[in-house]
Amino acid sequence: MSDSTAELTLSPEAARQRDEVLAKVKPVEVPRPELVTGGRDFHWVTEKICGIPESKTPTWWWIMFVIAASMATFTLFGLVWLVSTGVGVWGLANPVNWGWAIVNFVFWIGIGHAGTLISAILCLLRQKWRTSINRAAEAMTIFAVVCAGIFPLFHTGRVWYAVMPGYLVPAPNSNWIWPQFRSPLEWDVFAVSTYGTVSVLFWYMGLIPDLGTMRDRALKGGRKIKALAYGLFAMGWRNSNRHWRNYEMAYLLLAGLSTPLVLSVHTIVSFDFAASNLPGWHTTIFPPYFVAGAIFSGFGMVLTLMLPVRAIYGLHDLITQYHIDCMCKIILATGSMVGYAYSMEFFIAWYGANNFEVFAFVNRAFGQYAWAYWIMIGCNVISPQLFWFKKIRENTWLVWIICGFVNVGMWFERFVITVTSLANDFLPSSWGYYSPTIVDIFTFFGTFGLFSVLFLLFLRFLPMMPMGEIKAVMKQGDGHGHGSGTQGQGYAEEGGHH
Repeated sequence: MSDSTAELTLSPEAARQRDEVLAKVKPVEVPRPELVTGGRDFHWVTEKICGIPESKTPTWWWIMFVIAASMATFTLFGLVWLVSTGVGVWGLANPVNWGWAIVNFVFWIGIGHAGTLISAILCLLRQKWRTSINRAAEAMTIFAVVCAGIFPLFHTGRVWYAVMPGYLVPAPNSNWIWPQFRSPLEWDVFAVSTYGTVSVLFWYMGLIPDLGTMRDRALKGGRKIKALAYGLFAMGWRNSNRHWRNYEMAYLLLAGLSTPLVLSVHTIVSFDFAASNLPGWHTTIFPPYFVAGAIFSGFGMVLTLMLPVRAIYGLHDLITQYHIDCMCKIILATGSMVGYAYSMEFFIAWYGANNFEVFAFVNRAFGQYAWAYWIMIGCNVISPQLFWFKKIRENTWLVWIICGFVNVGMWFERFVITVTSLANDFLPSSWGYYSPTIVDIFTFFGTFGLFSVLFLLFLRFLPMMPMGEIKAVMKQGDGHGHGSGTQGQGYAEEGGHH
């Protein structure tokens, strides 16, 4: 319930008592930064956001799309080679039987965390600065989950078995044999598919009011095919008070459903490692450590994508310095958590008095993969500490570069965890050195192209920001003139957003 609505429910006597208390206490009003700057109004917001998909496709978009589609063919090439030849074309061999496939899977799942986090958890916490970035972040989540799903699906080699009952699908096969439910890889099937489904529903639910606006504008402009397409997915949205109330309730329920999923999905992914007895993997700190790392990398990717989009489309009044500042601080906080987890791993290994564990972590820092370990430390622990300085947070180029380091560092974190423990396990006689093959590299490189293709299509055909939510946090959206800092969602109260 918004503050403005709560004020209306106060009795005259209660309001008088409140004013007396406030007069005695004299609370200091902390000014809150505006979430939409430049003195913009509702009409400008609608024209700006709707104008992006309605305008003629710019040349840069076609250039980027062709480059991204070309990159995506690398994944197609790698997967065709894998299926036609077998998983032997990957660089997997004893002792490293898990390589880039699991590394890439965990990396992309981590990227997918920020979208649901921004939309669900920040929505429940009434953090209104999320409104300008949540739509694009949710889209990023879905595209990242698509990229992540490729790797566990194709690691089976004969991928058509993966979708048959008895292998990954939780149903018995023709011999009445069920999947191995004690396997963490089976848990991944439930966790990732549930997360993907709820993320799509959450994203689609938020899109419905804006799809209705796009439909109406397409009808007005005589673009019948677009109007039909937008109208089909708008599900009869008429912008009525009843529609807004039902929408707000459904959105809140999905936010409540999504919030535990953010925590559970990467916790379950961490069980892929933690449920084993291998030195370096068998640790209880993995679930919170993986979740913090996922949020860290997810916010890094959001800024990596949104800063260029902000510059290209001139969205500086909607994605303000305050938004960038908030995201930089979250990256700083989660990066510090990740650094703490790295140090705690060493402490636990020492305190546990297990020689194998001690060796595993000393070997990570000074062994044959020390180069990867120190890249990880440099990118994940040292570079985010620069966000303590306001001047760096205000420099868009530096923020973008540091976020690039964060993305690189988080991939190396998964590489270090996976490969160093397997390459040097209990038996020195079985130790080895893992190197990826060209098929590994092609498959992973191409997923960035696939991700970029999907994100470019999203920018081209859908409104990248939720217009209703943005208008609700503007000063004009508050009937009491309190500005962006004191009102709630207020969709229903402001029925005529569009």
